[in-house]
Amino acid sequence: MKVSVVIPTLNEEDSIGQTLDQIPRMEDMEILIVDGLSTDRTREIAVSRGARVVEEKRRGYGRAYKTGFKEALGDIIVTMDGDTTYPAELVPELVRTLEEENLDFISCDRIRKAEKGAFTPTHALGNWILKVTTNILFGLHLNDSQTGMWCFRKSILKKMTITSDGMPLSEEIKIEAFRHPEIKAREISVPYRVRVGEKALNTWKDGLRNEMFLLRKRFRPSKLGPGESF
Repeated sequence: MKVSVVIPTLNEEDSIGQTLDQIPRMEDMEILIVDGLSTDRTREIAVSRGARVVEEKRRGYGRAYKTGFKEALGDIIVTMDGDTTYPAELVPELVRTLEEENLDFISCDRIRKAEKGAFTPTHALGNWILKVTTNILFGLHLNDSQTGMWCFRKSILKKMTITSDGMPLSEEIKIEAFRHPEIKAREISVPYRVRVGEKALNTWKDGLRNEMFLLRKRFRPSKLGPGESF
């Protein structure tokens, strides 16, 4: 089965090369960079490492992933950031686990195996608050509701209603996967490392947006049907 590794980027020249070098090349694999019009050498470096680059003029973490999902040629999609925080070397292992356990969606928990310094105290608190809110509102038992590393079958996207174009897509895709009766989902713990380069996340601002999104999704669900939001 073809595998697509989808990575959203914006000015990641300090880290994207190292991130891509860490991905073991599998047979019939593509690496897809969805770039938000970086003003540095991110795209050039990615192409030099054999990646396919798609530009996305519209801003937003979720928008980048939606574009990446549409463009991906693989039957299986693996996601991660381009800042070296996620264990890119585990891509083949995640794909094997998905296939061997007949899973549809794997969410990679960063919390249990995070390196010292990978989370600031404020970031850790924000993640905990969002996790608790997600679990209470949607009846889940996630340990990490905000992780950006997932491995899933592309075919399940048509069963999901993913509405967010921003950071909340990360929690929304897990809510859709873990609550759907026809999707077999599992959370797996993986290492999480100190990032290379400057952090783009505004902890309190983005955290509040995520909290508000969770409340809207729970009490004002979208009128769109599964698959229509892509």
